Amino acid sequence: MSTSYPKTSALMARGAEFLGSDYAILCGAMSWVSERNLVAAISNGGGFGVIACGAMTPELLDAEITGTKALTDKPFGVNLITMHPQLFDLIGVCEKHGVGHVVLAGGIPPKGSVEAIKAFGAKVIVFAPTLALAKKLLRSGADALVIEGNEAGGHIGPVATSVLAQEFLPELATEYLVFVAGGIGRGDMIASYLEMGAVGVQLGTRFACATESIAHPDFKKAFFRANARDAVASVQLDARLPVIPVRALKNKGTEEFTAKQREVANLLDAGTVDMGEAQLQIEHYWAGALRRAVIDGDVENGSLMAGQSVGMVKQEEPVASIIAQLMEQSEAALNRH
Repeated sequence: MSTSYPKTSALMARGAEFLGSDYAILCGAMSWVSERNLVAAISNGGGFGVIACGAMTPELLDAEITGTKALTDKPFGVNLITMHPQLFDLIGVCEKHGVGHVVLAGGIPPKGSVEAIKAFGAKVIVFAPTLALAKKLLRSGADALVIEGNEAGGHIGPVATSVLAQEFLPELATEYLVFVAGGIGRGDMIASYLEMGAVGVQLGTRFACATESIAHPDFKKAFFRANARDAVASVQLDARLPVIPVRALKNKGTEEFTAKQREVANLLDAGTVDMGEAQLQIEHYWAGALRRAVIDGDVENGSLMAGQSVGMVKQEEPVASIIAQLMEQSEAALNRH
C-alpha cells in the first residue's frame, strides 16, 4: 500500500490487489490510443493500462501484447469487444501471453467466453448498464464490474455516472469489486466514489492527451480547446439499427456518421445485409473514423471520441504526473472530509 496517499490507498486496497497495481486506476480502452506506449506508461506509473483490441485481428493483438511486454513488466489488461467475429481466437492470444485480466466490452459476453478466459486463470472484468444484468454477470463468473455513465467518451449508455453509482454501489459494493467510470477528471470525484464503496475508477479522456499517447498533435489540440458541452452523443436514426450511441467532439465526422447510418439502414431495408453484419459495418466505420483522427490528425472528418471531462484536459502531461495529481487531489478531498 502506498504510504504517500494513505486514505485513498486504504479505500482502493481491494481494487489495487485485484489488479496487481499500486493504484486502482484503470485506463479506459480507447481504440488506436490505448496501445503499447500509453498502456505501458500507465502501468509503469502505478495505474493499470488496458490494450484496446477494438477491431484488431488476432495477429495484431499478438504483436501489441508483445510490444507492451517489452515496455513494462507490470500487469496490464486487454479489452475485447464482445461482438468481434474472432472473439475466441483473441481470447486464445490472451491465453498464449498469460494476460492476467480481460475486459469484455460492447455487449453481453457470448456463451462460453467468460469460461474460456477463466479457464487459463485470467480475471474477467465486465460492463453492465442495469443492476439486474450486473448481478447476473457477477453471479455467472465475472470477477469485477465497471459501471460507466453517460458522461464517458466512446460507446455510452443512457444514464449518468452519478445515478448509476447511487443505484449499483449500495447493492453490490460489499460483495463484489466495482469500478466507476465516466466523466471523472479530478481526484475529488475519485474520492467520493471510493467513499460510496467503489474499489477503484476508470478514466479514458484524462489520459488520451498524455505525453506518452501516440495521438496526433492536432487530435490533442482539439481536446485542449474543447469544453464539456462540445462532447456530444451521436443520434440513432433507425430503431431497427440499435446503434450504441458514441460520445465525441462535434465536427464534420459527427454528420458523416448520420449519413453512414442511413446507408446501412437502406441495406437492411433491401435485405442485402443482416442485423449482425449491419452492426459490424457500423463498428468498422468507427474504427476507421477514429484512426483518421487519432493517427492521421484529421480532426474535421475523423472521430474525436471524448468524454465530458474533456474540459479538464488542458495540456500535454506525462502519465506519471496525471496519476500523481489524481491521487493528491483524492487524498486532499478525503482529508477535508
